[in-house]
Amino acid sequence: MSIGGLLKRWWIPLLLIVVLSVSGLAVTRLHKVFGSQDLNANAGAGIKIVQFNPKVVKYEIFGAPGSTANINYWDADANTHQLNNVPLPWSFTLSTTLPTVSANIMAQTDGGHIGCRITVDGELREHQSSDGHNAQTYCLVKSA
Repeated sequence: MSIGGLLKRWWIPLLLIVVLSVSGLAVTRLHKVFGSQDLNANAGAGIKIVQFNPKVVKYEIFGAPGSTANINYWDADANTHQLNNVPLPWSFTLSTTLPTVSANIMAQTDGGHIGCRITVDGELREHQSSDGHNAQTYCLVKSA
């Protein structure tokens, strides 16, 4: 058998071997450039515990001694709560792990003076007060 006869018979398998070798080499080179060789680089690192302090929001309503108030406030999920004829002074504290909270409180008293305060993590963020017959007030912190 001549070389021409061998090439006629084996040219397709030889071409297939050459194409597969070249494409395998190209994929390996591209993987080194764009892919990570160590797919489990952080496998033994474990879970890192990070110190996290929850956000504490405190609502306060104050007024004349012996007076009562109707109070509306938002909880951490912005759900509205209503309390009627609450003796003053009144306070409510909520704690949350949400990244931000909108704090809103409104109150009206049967007395002549009322005030509100909102503190976030011990820092006074809003303070309002009002005088007059059936005085009313509100405090709002858009982003606590």
